[in-house]
Order: sequence, then C-alpha cells, then structure tokens
Amino acid sequence: MPDDSTPHGTGSPRAPRPRARRRTAAIATAIAVTAVAGSIVALRGGLLPFGRSCGGDSVRLEVVASPDVAPALEEVAGQAREDGIRSDGKCLDVTVNAQPASEVADALAGRPADPAFQVWVPDSRLWVDRVTDERGSSLTAVGTLASSPIVLGAVPSAAKSLGWPSRTYSWTGLTGAAATGDGLRLGVADPAHSATGLLALARIGAADRKEAGSRSAAATRTAAAAKLLSERVVDGDGQVLATLPRDGSGAEAGNPRRNQALLLSEQAAYAHNTHRGGGPALDLFYPADGTAQLDYPYTLVDDASMTADQSRAANRFLTLVADTAGQRILRDHGFRSDTGRADSRLTTVAGGRDPQPYTAVADDPPPAGDLKALLGIWTTATTR
Repeated sequence: MPDDSTPHGTGSPRAPRPRARRRTAAIATAIAVTAVAGSIVALRGGLLPFGRSCGGDSVRLEVVASPDVAPALEEVAGQAREDGIRSDGKCLDVTVNAQPASEVADALAGRPADPAFQVWVPDSRLWVDRVTDERGSSLTAVGTLASSPIVLGAVPSAAKSLGWPSRTYSWTGLTGAAATGDGLRLGVADPAHSATGLLALARIGAADRKEAGSRSAAATRTAAAAKLLSERVVDGDGQVLATLPRDGSGAEAGNPRRNQALLLSEQAAYAHNTHRGGGPALDLFYPADGTAQLDYPYTLVDDASMTADQSRAANRFLTLVADTAGQRILRDHGFRSDTGRADSRLTTVAGGRDPQPYTAVADDPPPAGDLKALLGIWTTATTR
C-alpha cells in the first residue's frame, strides 16, 4: 500500500471537513509533563534545554501537545534546530510540553486570562470542538499533523480465538465477543478523558442505531455496551497498555486482572509492538463497518493576542513537518499522514494484516452535542 509522503502546502484555516492538507512540526527545547489539578501547565522556566540555546536573536513559541505525538514533534524539532531553521531571520525557540488533551481542554474551557502557550496539538479535534462549545478560549485549528485509526488490538492467543486475521467484525461484534462465553477481557481508556475511548463508544453507538429497531432500543444497547466496557476501564490512554500481560507466561495470560484486548489507536499499537519488552505483541482488528480516527489538529490559542513574530513562527512550524524528513519521522513513530491513507509497512508493524480492512477511510466524528449526550449515557451506565 503506498504511503502519502508528498508534502501538502499551507492554505486557509481548516473547516471541520474536508481534512486540511497542512501539517506542522514543533521545535522543542524540552518536553516536560506537568500535571496541575484544575489549571494549565506552567510553561515558564525550569525546563531542560533541547539542543543548543537559540541565543539572543530568537522568537519564543510555547506548544502543548498530546503525549503520543509529542516525541515525534521533539524529534522534528531537534532536526530543525540542528539545521538552523529560522523565522524572519530569528531563531525558532520553541518549547513543547506533553499533556493529556482532556486536561488542557478542561483548562481552556475556563477561559484563562493567560494560557501561557500559543499552539495546542491535541489528539483529536473533538477537544477543540468541546472548548468552543463551552465558550472557552478562542481556538483556531489551521491544519492536521497526522492521523491514526481506532482499532481493537488483541494478544496473539485471543486474536487467534477470534479468527484473526481472516475474520472481520463489526463494532457490535467486537464488543459482543467480550460478553459471550468466558468473555474477552477488553480494556479501554475512560471516554470522559480519552478521545480514543469516546470515539470508539461513538462508533458502537452508530452501529447500534443501524441494527436496532428503534432509537430507544439503540440507546439501551449502547448503554449496555458502555456498562460492559466500564468493567475494565482505566483513567487514560497512558494507562491502558499497562493492563496487558507483562510477559508470555501462562500465569500472566491467565491473570484475570490482565486484559486480552484493548480499544486503542493504530499508532498506540505500533508504539507497543516496537517497545514492548517481554510482553506479547498485538494483532489488530479493523472494524468492518467503519472506524473513527485521531487527527491531531494544529491549533492556535487566542491567535489575536499573538505577536507578529509568534504568528510567523507558528506558520513556519506549520510548514516544517510537510517536508520529507518531517513526514518520515512521523511515520517512524507510527502515524499515518493527515489524509488517513494507510501505509502497509506501518500497519504490519502495528499488527494489521490482510484481509482486515485497514485501508478504509475513517468516518467523520459526531458533533460536540452528540458526544456530550454520549458521555451522559456513559456516566449513567457507569454509576449504576
């Protein structure tokens, strides 16, 4: 399957669809994860330098990125610094901080007087839509850096029992596998804190509406699926992979606290399979009735308050990732291009095989209002 490594130019700001053809890279002097309850991460001072100092003639830009894409941005950043990339003759002095998108969205929804960063790269535009829907800080999504479809990853023994790779499933079929017989131990990140978890639940809900005889019947089925998923839910994407067996022993495989399968992104599976230590690799099922994807919007935060230098620097970043080297780095970290086009090498490493429908185009995510209603179903189902 050919990969889409041809750079796209920068154009006008991105509407919800079609997907923007622009990408960016962030130049990093450091990457630090700081959790501050109820507030934005403090980005001033105390950060470890990445590479050499820009010196006095520089323009500073603060970027907050989802933890999965931050390492790739840091690598692109390091190459840019090494190459001496500048904006209007000034060194690009950019700091990248990794922070879960849900935490940043919660903070921006409160309209902080000074967010302390100019660019935000969450893992999904649903977070941008949520902040906008709640009348939070002014956000402008001007491009898409990368993408990654949402899949079900299973350890080899569980994948074999489900007929991988030749057998394909719908979303309801995959969740049904966790509810029948001994039951597949299926883990997921909390949809209240994870775009992957919420978009997966949205696809399950969409499948229920197609298969059920009425809206009330569909809602009942979706609530039942939410209840099932909640039995093995973890707080966020950073914790879900830790629920897999730690090695290939029978004791770990049979441990009821260990999951046999996860709902996760293709990129997360790629990262797991390339850095898994002694744990089992994942084999991937791509739902036959369509999937959603993470889309990593490059988002300006309160762009009206940015200086001219910051605006030009942000635009310069938006072009850096479009070059061949930047695209290669993103692919090497397991990301598809912004178009969502499959890369057969990437998919193979992540655990995908023919005839799984890994080349299918992802569906549009539901609007913010529908996702809010879905979260209501999740909350009700998980508090009973």
